[in-house]
Amino acid sequence: MGHKVSPLAFRIGYSKTWKTTGYYDRKDYGKSVAADVQLRIFIVKFLTGIPVGNIFINHTDSETSVVIYTSKTAFVLGKNGENLAKLEDEIQKNFPGKYAIEVKEVKKPELSASLVADSIARQIEKKLPYRRVVKNALVKTMEKGGLGIKVILSGRLNGAEIARTETYKDGAIPRQTIRSDIDYSIERANTIYGVIGMKVWIYKGDIYKK
Repeated sequence: MGHKVSPLAFRIGYSKTWKTTGYYDRKDYGKSVAADVQLRIFIVKFLTGIPVGNIFINHTDSETSVVIYTSKTAFVLGKNGENLAKLEDEIQKNFPGKYAIEVKEVKKPELSASLVADSIARQIEKKLPYRRVVKNALVKTMEKGGLGIKVILSGRLNGAEIARTETYKDGAIPRQTIRSDIDYSIERANTIYGVIGMKVWIYKGDIYKK
């Protein structure tokens, strides 16, 4: 008890999978993992202002396929796919190898922890009341079929002199049950009075495997 483990890593092999797949040579393992991290950061920066749910990377002998999950595919693709083509060109310039990029839509963004966290963070950056923003997110998630949601905010909330942590919860969050399908994400809101960090858990139900 008391050991903090990522809810996603805790369920890998049962209900979750790795966000990066492929084979790395033992000598180049560290460099390859670092390159994958830089690729994710590069894509998120390029798509600044567009909510990105997940980025899955799959390495094969011939090419590297990148799948971007977002709630606003039209913004990622751009007019006649111009924005996506520009992203592919920029990746080719900055990262060696051949890349194939695919964009998929998240049909229920209210059930994606990363999209909910991004929505909360962007609204807090616009100086909206954080309590109202979080409570609206909780209501929307439960209305769309979520069985539970938990949000933790930490930092100088409302510009307070002393930083504090506040927790908001609705429904059930069985975090120690492996079969429970829980999505988890962390995000940060860069406000004029400092950084506000947040964690979001969303419980979608149980997954039973034979």
